[in-house]
This record gives sequence, C-alpha cells and structure tokens, in this order.
Amino acid sequence: MTRPTDGADGEPRPIRVLVVEDDPVAADAHQLYVGRVPGFEVAGVAHSRVEAGRLLERTDIDLILLDLYLPDGHGLHLLRSLRAAGHHADVIAVTSARDLTVVREGVSLGVVQYVLKPFAFATLRDRLSRYAEFRAAAGEASGQDEVDRALGALRAPQPASLPKGLSGPTLESVTRALRDAREGLTATEAAAGLGISRITARRYLEHLVGAGQAGRSPQYGQVGRPELQYRWIVSTR
Repeated sequence: MTRPTDGADGEPRPIRVLVVEDDPVAADAHQLYVGRVPGFEVAGVAHSRVEAGRLLERTDIDLILLDLYLPDGHGLHLLRSLRAAGHHADVIAVTSARDLTVVREGVSLGVVQYVLKPFAFATLRDRLSRYAEFRAAAGEASGQDEVDRALGALRAPQPASLPKGLSGPTLESVTRALRDAREGLTATEAAAGLGISRITARRYLEHLVGAGQAGRSPQYGQVGRPELQYRWIVSTR
C-alpha cells in the first residue's frame, strides 16, 4: 500500500485502519484507541476472517490491527490469503500469541509490530505513532544511518521497569483476571483465584490503578470495614 495521498486541503489524509478482533468489547476498545491517535481513523471493524476479507475487498485500508485467534481461522491464514490476492496493507498484530515461530512467520507476511494483550492505550498509541513515523519516510536514503533511522522508528523502547517486588508474569495474571471479571474484583477475590496472598494481590491492583488501567470503589453491605472493589477501565492515558 502506498503512502496516504494529500487531501483537498494539502494535508496528508489519515491512515485508514481496519480493526480485526472477534471479542466485541476488545474491538470497541481498539476502535476507541485508534480514534484517539492523531493521523489515524478507523475505516472498518471485522469480527471474523470472512468479514475482514469482505471489508478489504471494498474498502481502502492502509493498516490492519489483527487479532491472530479468530473464530473462523488463524489471523495469519487471513494475511496469507490477502497477500496472495495482492493486498499490501501493513499489519500490527494485537494478540495474546507468544509463540516466536508465529512471530517470525508474521514478520515474513508483513506484520510490522506486535502488541501483546492486555495493553493500555499508551502502548498502542506508541506503536501507531512509530508506525506513522516509519510510513512518512520517503525519498532516497543518503546512507546506512538514514536507513537505520527509518527502520528504528518501528522499534519499541525498552519497557519501564516495574516497581520493586512486582513481576511481569504476576502482573499479567492479575490484569487478565481483572479484565475478565465483569463485576470487578476485590483483593481477596483476586488472591483466591490466583493463589497469591491478599496483600500481594492488592499491590498489583493498586499498581493498575496508578497506571490508569483500573478504578476502585468501596464495596459496602458486609460486616466490618468495606473492601475496595477494583474494575478494569478503558484507559485514556
């Protein structure tokens, strides 16, 4: 796919994005996230491989946010068929898949970025901004340094370290449990479900609150002091 052409006012047109995600809640969140990033617009949302194929046949798409686990086939199967049909849209895989063999295959098919679920708005915003910078590069490079800078735009920065005592795998487990709990979780409930102590669960839940990914409110109606109820929220950071 070529770079976006200038609009009538001389400004580059937005990068048109197709969101492919079978979970309606996640699809809505991804659509909201994309809409908040300047220079991007959602051109369509598909909940299956077949639906995505139909949208791509009739809609001009620059970038696909692609979930790899679709109800009617793997996302890379969709991508492979698109390439065979001559579609050249770039792809950011938005997925829980961690198999590096799948990652390598995705790269060979044009996946330019991977965003692992769960994630906050700031993570996707960073990836989209880097993609826009990479896409904006044009003309002939003056040398190796310029080529390296263009490709370097796609590389994510080193992740910020977690506070002392918190681990990535446990944070991921707590995050997933909170996202899956429609009514929210208390620290006691999270601890029981994950096999960790209540104090540990509370530390991770508070970390998510501080990161803008969770909210909390007192849970009344029980004997003794009210316990805090934590709920996953759509981050606006």
